Amino acid sequence: MDEPVLLTGAGGRVGRAILAGIGEAYDWRLLDREPLSADALPAGVTDEDVVVADVTDDEAVREAVEGVGAVIHLAGDPRPNAPWDSVLSNNIDGTQRVFAAAVDAGVDRVVFASSNHAVGAYETDERTPDMYRTSDEYRLDGTELPRPSNLYGVSKVAGETLGRYYHDHHGLSVACVRIGNLTEGHPPREYERGQAMWLSHGDCAHLFDRCLLAEYGYEIVYGISDNDRKYYSIERAREVLGYDPQDNSAEYTFDGKPRDDSAVDGHPSQ
Repeated sequence: MDEPVLLTGAGGRVGRAILAGIGEAYDWRLLDREPLSADALPAGVTDEDVVVADVTDDEAVREAVEGVGAVIHLAGDPRPNAPWDSVLSNNIDGTQRVFAAAVDAGVDRVVFASSNHAVGAYETDERTPDMYRTSDEYRLDGTELPRPSNLYGVSKVAGETLGRYYHDHHGLSVACVRIGNLTEGHPPREYERGQAMWLSHGDCAHLFDRCLLAEYGYEIVYGISDNDRKYYSIERAREVLGYDPQDNSAEYTFDGKPRDDSAVDGHPSQ
């Protein structure tokens, strides 16, 4: 890619994982509402490549998008319990602003960071025991209807729908990544749910790299590692994007240590 990639929300958890993994592979323009520390910048990125602005600022967003080849849009209020006024302003209006600015600037693609919360209400007391399993049965694959678990999830569904609109009516290539549970080093301590939706930092960077490189129109994919136990399918990400995750939560025990031979059927050793 000859033009730089705009990464919004660059200072957040997902942004840091992306930059740590593929920071040297691209030229970047980084946008965040807070200044970024020097140690957060990839090699070759200087303060001149950093835009300190909010996605609620239309003029700043349009200036940041000008001249880039692609956008990875992460910025927004990440709190699952975020109140509606923040969700509406930062996540919905902000996302629409990024899509519109990308189209007006002639950008070819936007990669939108959606969330597992867009479908969180599929997890019920009745269904949950059957969802965290090793078989393909009941896996969500991106074709199911949204079922948000909170207003934050509603905002992510809105972002996916905005992406669909800007693809259909303006020809923008859009990949929506429903990110699972991103943690560094090892899966969450909570075993079944945390390990079923684990996304390692390395696999996160690789997935967004594939979103920048692959050819597609509009896609919704799940962002998790290749865990033995999963209730999100990663087959579409493999098929369309060439996603090839290297990590598996089953390789770790409940306390986060690599499992030994006494672990059976993906369960942690006792």
